[in-house]
Amino acid sequence: MNDPAVQSPLEEQIDQWKAYLRSRRAIHGSDIEELEDHLRERISALVESGLDPDEAFLIAVKRMGALDTLSQEFAREHSERLWKQLVVPTTGADPSTSGLGREGWIALGLAVAAGVTIKLPDLLGFLPAEGVDRFYARNAPLLVLPFLTAYFLWKRGTEVVRWLPLAAAFIGAMLVVNLYPYSPDGSTETLTFLHLPIALWLAIGIAYTGEEWRLSARRMDFVRFSGEFFIYYVLIALGGGVLTAFTLGVFESIGVNAEWLAQGWIIPCGAAGAVLVSAWLVEAKQSVVENMAPVLARIFTPLFTLILLGFLATMVWTGQGIDVERDVLIAFDLLLAVVLGLLLYSISARDPEAPAGFFDILLLTLVVSALLVDIVALAAIAARISDFGFTPNRVAALGENTLLLINLAWSAWLYLRFVRGRGTFLAIERWQTAYLPLFALWAAIVVLAFPPLFGWR
Repeated sequence: MNDPAVQSPLEEQIDQWKAYLRSRRAIHGSDIEELEDHLRERISALVESGLDPDEAFLIAVKRMGALDTLSQEFAREHSERLWKQLVVPTTGADPSTSGLGREGWIALGLAVAAGVTIKLPDLLGFLPAEGVDRFYARNAPLLVLPFLTAYFLWKRGTEVVRWLPLAAAFIGAMLVVNLYPYSPDGSTETLTFLHLPIALWLAIGIAYTGEEWRLSARRMDFVRFSGEFFIYYVLIALGGGVLTAFTLGVFESIGVNAEWLAQGWIIPCGAAGAVLVSAWLVEAKQSVVENMAPVLARIFTPLFTLILLGFLATMVWTGQGIDVERDVLIAFDLLLAVVLGLLLYSISARDPEAPAGFFDILLLTLVVSALLVDIVALAAIAARISDFGFTPNRVAALGENTLLLINLAWSAWLYLRFVRGRGTFLAIERWQTAYLPLFALWAAIVVLAFPPLFGWR
């Protein structure tokens, strides 16, 4: 396959794997050849999905554990190399692919560009004398997310002409949120702040899935990416908080106040750049962290289930209804959104061919609990509208909770069928991936239609 005199790093790793198998037990050459065929097939599939050969090898070996126990042991003993290869060149590797690699440098360059762009309005004097926070609340997603979209369009090899609709979407959104005559601190402006990132995330999803955006499996890949992206971003944010605290402390020790540096540069530029770095980390090590999703799901699913069940029991015991003021509505919608995200993360991390088990019953309980809470919230919103009329917040909450009601109700039915052995898990997966764009569509309606409908207030 390759010239022995110029053996590639991948071939060297495959030879190490075969030598490891021979050293641990007596095995016939024909058996090793059969296992090697399986290994090479998996490597080819992973390389086609965008991984480097070294990474594809180690991930393929890990997945070979189902075919050969020793392969699984080999993967465990050598898995630390996956993280080392992120920034440390592998001995004997091609220098052109060492370190961050081309994709890593492009992601880093886009991260720097995003950090600079977030400061451009300030540097060029475009910030309003009043309402700086309002300006960035409206425009921060529009200043950063185009770089993330461009990263995926480049990575997927999308033709430049196909960039135009997504570029038009971002430009149109920027014009709308900056030209609409919002009332200062009005409800429609606040709703725009909350819903614009959701609507724009759909554009990122289209860029992420590329030509395969119609496929349920690729949409579920984007769900998985979104969850792991959030985890990486939070971890980077925590590290950034420590960095900022140390910066302030070090300068304070010599009597210099560095708050201007932290607030004016480190925090905004770091927050913007971390979006690209987080995305690159997920993409570069997408299969290394494949066990992260099920672990987090198994930790938080029972906790959220207990919280929802406890809330329902307390409400029945006390006879108290939900106070549907704006902050309460936002809190409830965030809670239900987290539950839906947890459900999606659990679905994305699960083997669709595995039979139903205890954790599926727990997820069904979570979905039913969330469905009951959503029904209670909808009843409270409807009562409030009947008594006091329509407001932007109530209508937005009504639409979002209605969407959640439909999603949770059908999810509960599909999960019940699956648990009872009368349906497939793939039906649940297809339902979620087909339904998700409706949330982004509703968010776009809130951003575009609500301000004029409600008189910009």
